[in-house]
Amino acid sequence: MKIEGWLFALGAAFFIPLSAVYWWFSRDPVGTTALALSGGLAVIVGFYVLFTAKRVYPRPEDRMDGEIDQADPEYGFFSPHSWWPLFIGLGAFIIALGLIFAVWVIVLGVTALLMALVGWLFEYYRGEFAK
Repeated sequence: MKIEGWLFALGAAFFIPLSAVYWWFSRDPVGTTALALSGGLAVIVGFYVLFTAKRVYPRPEDRMDGEIDQADPEYGFFSPHSWWPLFIGLGAFIIALGLIFAVWVIVLGVTALLMALVGWLFEYYRGEFAK
């Protein structure tokens, strides 16, 4: 967890001075606030992760002598061949276009999104990958 904590700490060290430089050159309160809040969020997350890393058993990723087979095998199951996330993204895109253009496009997008969700949910229950 230490590498993640240091990445967030470096993000904070980048965003906070950048917000001051951005304010100096642009005098834009919205962008300055967004950069300062990004730095603050990076400080909070980095502090939490580094604080927690001291109190938990070090993972194999954090040790120099760690091996791959020492890692937790249960990261979850992720389908390597699934096309359904692409169709879910397409359905969400159609919904976003419906917010811009017309309500009937939202209905079309919700229909496409629901069909893609059902397809993704039942992907391993039918077809060549059924168990």
